Amino acid sequence: MSASIDPALAAFSAAIHAFAAQDFERAAQHAGLAAEQAPASRVFREAARYLDRVRRDGKRNVYVAPGAFLAFIRGGGNVRLYERTSAALRAVYGEHHTGALLDLGTGDGLALLPALTEQVAAVTILEPSTALLATSAAAVEARGVRCEAICATAQDLPRIAADRRWDLAQATFSLHCVPPAERPALWAALRGATGRLLIVEFDVPRFDAALSPAYIRYVVERYERGLAEYDGDGGLVAQGFLLPVLCGYFDPTAAHSTYEQPTADWIAELTAAGYTATARPLDDYWWATAQLIDARPAR
Repeated sequence: MSASIDPALAAFSAAIHAFAAQDFERAAQHAGLAAEQAPASRVFREAARYLDRVRRDGKRNVYVAPGAFLAFIRGGGNVRLYERTSAALRAVYGEHHTGALLDLGTGDGLALLPALTEQVAAVTILEPSTALLATSAAAVEARGVRCEAICATAQDLPRIAADRRWDLAQATFSLHCVPPAERPALWAALRGATGRLLIVEFDVPRFDAALSPAYIRYVVERYERGLAEYDGDGGLVAQGFLLPVLCGYFDPTAAHSTYEQPTADWIAELTAAGYTATARPLDDYWWATAQLIDARPAR
């Protein structure tokens, strides 16, 4: 980020600190100042709009505008990201002669469904949302693949996987929701239940604290890229999804639901759990590079 907008970045940082302190009046004021000082910045401009609304109406749940999330996940860089993710999964199915597949945190099947090939005879999907579970299960069966749908989280797998076996297990952008303290039990269950594990997650740098200058700068730089992908939608994605997410990073009153980390940390966890794991980049996504982690139980 150029030094010419450092004063604007300082004003934005003040807005973020005020937001974290639940001082929405001051947060809106500082965000407005940042937007004035760097009018070309999408982040500062959209943050000023969003925080002014928070000042007036209070905080909103990030999914309060479901149309915004759908526009986000099916637009911008997500189109290429999921195409590459599905292609990578499909390639593994072909080389692995997958018969039975376990998918953790399937969602509506955005990554799974385009990847399915004739090598996959049966799919077990674990998904905590009953609505998304029903949608993805119906779509899998519509492709002529037997599907077992289980409404559960990844943390429930140790109970579910007892005395069961799958040829391959996968989790695309879902395991970062599992708290680190709960992952060892998950790794152990997977190690006994499958011969190969695929994980797709973002390679997010580690920062000292959420309010550290380095993290705030990272968020600003990355969200400039992300917001640019949704220009022209009248602010639907920016105001209805991305800005609530951005501000949520810095809200100490919000429930902690994501535990993203560097790819090296994922591999270290898997290695400690008895896996041999490698990683390769899938896509230079605006938030961070998406990586495919390929793990097998060590011999």
